[in-house]
Amino acid sequence: MVYHVYIMASASGVLYIGVTNNLERRVAEHKSKRHTSFTANYQITKLVYFEAFGNVKDAISRETQYKKWRRNKKVALIENQNAHWRDLSQDFHPSISLQPRRRNSGSHTSALAFRPWRMKCA
Repeated sequence: MVYHVYIMASASGVLYIGVTNNLERRVAEHKSKRHTSFTANYQITKLVYFEAFGNVKDAISRETQYKKWRRNKKVALIENQNAHWRDLSQDFHPSISLQPRRRNSGSHTSALAFRPWRMKCA
C-alpha cells in the first residue's frame, strides 16, 4: 500500500499537512468542504506538495516532522518542488499512478518539480 504526506494551501496561504492512503480521495474530500473542519473553515483546497511512502510509519513520521517545522521552512519545501504553488491535483487522472518511484535509497518520493511564482508570506 502507498501512503502520502501532503500539504494543502488556501488562497491566503494557510497551510494544512496530512497523511493518507488515498491521495486523490482525500484531496477531493478537502475540496468538497462537506465536513466542518479546519480545511473547510479556511478554504484550503489546493494541493501544493506531496510525498509517497511505502510504509505508514515512515509517512506518519514525516508528517509529524513537517508539522513541527516553522512556516518559512515549510514554504521553502513547497517552493523547492512547486515554486508556482500550482494545484498538483489538477494532474490527477485515472491512468496516472501516485505509486512511489523506485529509488536507490530511501522509501519515499516527492512531488514533481515545477517552475516559480512566489507566494507572499506575512
